[in-house]
Amino acid sequence: MHAHLVFVTKFRHKVFADRHLSRMEEIMRDVCADFEAELIEFNGENNHVHLLVNHPPKVAVARLVNSLKGVSSRRLRQEFPDLVQHYYRANKLWSGSYFAGSVGGAPLSVVKQYIEQQNRPV
Repeated sequence: MHAHLVFVTKFRHKVFADRHLSRMEEIMRDVCADFEAELIEFNGENNHVHLLVNHPPKVAVARLVNSLKGVSSRRLRQEFPDLVQHYYRANKLWSGSYFAGSVGGAPLSVVKQYIEQQNRPV
């Protein structure tokens, strides 16, 4: 099953630079592997990220998202002390909400192209 996921930062604050997104992609690939899922495409801007994930039907999207957001928030806080100022209330980097859309109607190549075209910060 394929899902397009979007996570936004708390209060949509502009938080990320390319170095943060590059490390986040590595972290999220590892989390996906733990769930026997595959991160097919990843990109983002300074206040949100897009993921295209292929996951087995036995994996609940909510559990995968919880882990992706929790692990990335914790590891980024540890590895990039400059991000600490963006962790509002209870050390949360991410907004509590997220977008998850199943991908099947649109060809995967269209979704991948959309994610690739995000205006990644420098």
